[in-house]
Amino acid sequence: MIKAVKNDRQVVTEILAASFSNNRSVNYVIPQNEKKMERIRKLMAYSFDVCFAFGDVYLSDCRKACALVLYPDRKRVTWQSIWWDLKLAATVFGLSRTAKVLSREQLIKKHHPSDNMFYLWFIGVDTSHQRTGIGKQLLQELLQKSKGMQRPVYLETSTPENVPWYQRAGFEVYAEEELSYRLFFLRKLL
Repeated sequence: MIKAVKNDRQVVTEILAASFSNNRSVNYVIPQNEKKMERIRKLMAYSFDVCFAFGDVYLSDCRKACALVLYPDRKRVTWQSIWWDLKLAATVFGLSRTAKVLSREQLIKKHHPSDNMFYLWFIGVDTSHQRTGIGKQLLQELLQKSKGMQRPVYLETSTPENVPWYQRAGFEVYAEEELSYRLFFLRKLL
């Protein structure tokens, strides 16, 4: 696993956009129209920027998988972060959907601990390299990193088929919420 640099923004964005193009949670917040993929790319670029500033961005050694990790305790409101949020609302969700998105974010945050955590916001594998073990290897390396930092790992998934994959890595489902889809909250404690 390697730590991404700013020049990796495009490769990370492309891996995640393709990996999450049919994701229920992403599609819940993205308007479903001819600009869907463009909007998903912008969402992933935004997420890269936030994690690059307030967390970590990782690539697998082969650069075919990536993960965005956020440390919420390190996140700060800055002029840059305000600009990113405004741009996200205007160009990705649309102003009419912003209330829906904010409501969803509040729902998610109520299930997060108040202590420091290793928030695995996104993990994805290049679609032509899925089911080859790259994602599993990256997840194992992320778990080692979180253990070294003494931070439990938290994440959500809207893909029921992914729950057993996470459970095999030692995660437990600790909550579920119903939106227009089921959202599973998982954690791996220290």
